Amino acid sequence: MSETVINVKCVSKLYKLYDRPMDRLKESLGLTRKKLYKEHYALRDVSFQVNRGETVGIIGTNGSGKSTMLKIVTGVLNPTEGEVEIQGRISALLELGAGFNMEYTGIENVYLNGTMNGFSREEIDERLNDILEFADIGDFVHQPVKTYSSGMFVRLAFAVAINIDPEILIVDEALSVGDVFFQAKCYHKFEEFKKLGKTILFVSHDLSSISKYCDRVVLLNKGGKLAEGSARDMVDMYKKVLVNQLDSGSDAPEEKQADTRQPDQVWKNKMQTNGKFIEYGDKRAEIIDYAIVDDRGNISNAVQKNCRFQIKVRVRFNEDIAEPIYAFTLKDVKGNDITGTNTMYEKVYVSSQAGDVKEVTFEQEMNLQGGDYLLSLGCTGYSKNEFVVYHRLYDICSITVVSDKNTVGFYDMNSKISIRDAQ
Repeated sequence: MSETVINVKCVSKLYKLYDRPMDRLKESLGLTRKKLYKEHYALRDVSFQVNRGETVGIIGTNGSGKSTMLKIVTGVLNPTEGEVEIQGRISALLELGAGFNMEYTGIENVYLNGTMNGFSREEIDERLNDILEFADIGDFVHQPVKTYSSGMFVRLAFAVAINIDPEILIVDEALSVGDVFFQAKCYHKFEEFKKLGKTILFVSHDLSSISKYCDRVVLLNKGGKLAEGSARDMVDMYKKVLVNQLDSGSDAPEEKQADTRQPDQVWKNKMQTNGKFIEYGDKRAEIIDYAIVDDRGNISNAVQKNCRFQIKVRVRFNEDIAEPIYAFTLKDVKGNDITGTNTMYEKVYVSSQAGDVKEVTFEQEMNLQGGDYLLSLGCTGYSKNEFVVYHRLYDICSITVVSDKNTVGFYDMNSKISIRDAQ
């Protein structure tokens, strides 16, 4: 039987929210018997266990209680109710600045943090070169940390946290500040930790990292534990939470597929739409609905890499139009066109009459690297040999590609590798 090293038992965290600072003072001085605050539960009756050698992720929407839970596990906060049992030495990398004195130099903060974690100066001396080599911030280590960029700060903080030989490593989203090469170095260190039988508990919005590294995932929602299970199942459930699609009273990941064929169903209401999208066109044909459908038939902004998915569009025709062109484009977050197609390229031609509503489905395999992309939709055509834009929606929504394996560049060629002894 696996040994439990983190045991969270029925933990709740209550905050008292006051409208005015004076109300807090009155209550603390016992000047009123009236309740002057509102109760807000950041966590309510949450329980889970982490076994030795596991990598466990905590996911959830903003405000679900993820960071609060990590702070309680690390002892930064005390629970209002419940308890947490820890077996082993913890090293924690929480929000930037935690445990650092901004007036001290990087070197001084290394010794400060090491001392706070129970190390003698001699023990820190032995680890200093490893810490500085991992941080790789050069002579800035001799400057006050208040002069550091956020990237330099997180490099030093992570280098300290990971090189003091913890049995349990706890990380809260801080790695998102580092550059891609530093993140790769950190995750390589994660792999080393796992091979050494150490335990990792971390919060991340990066669903690709959750899928790749976690043995198990805890899904929090509005302060409570919604579910716990495999990374794939919890990511699928989280995607439904994001668009308010999760069936009430059902936590089962194997839910029936969403029926996207009902004409009265408004797909876009189940999508996260960009509030600042760009729209134009004469609207002789009008895009009235759209959806991204993942490999399990769910409408979602997130799709799994190397799985088939659909982009669906409904277009209403206000005039007769011969051979309209339906299109989609995917761009990276910097605005560069990555891929896309249209019915002209694919040699699909269907004319429409006024009053028609056409449902167009683009189905393909997702071979883009893990990350976020922007989706644009269009309906165009030719009238009297002139190109006409009937309706375009630029950057209407995002697509998050969830991946546990990325390669170089924008897309994965899915290479098959073989190695043999040369003759």
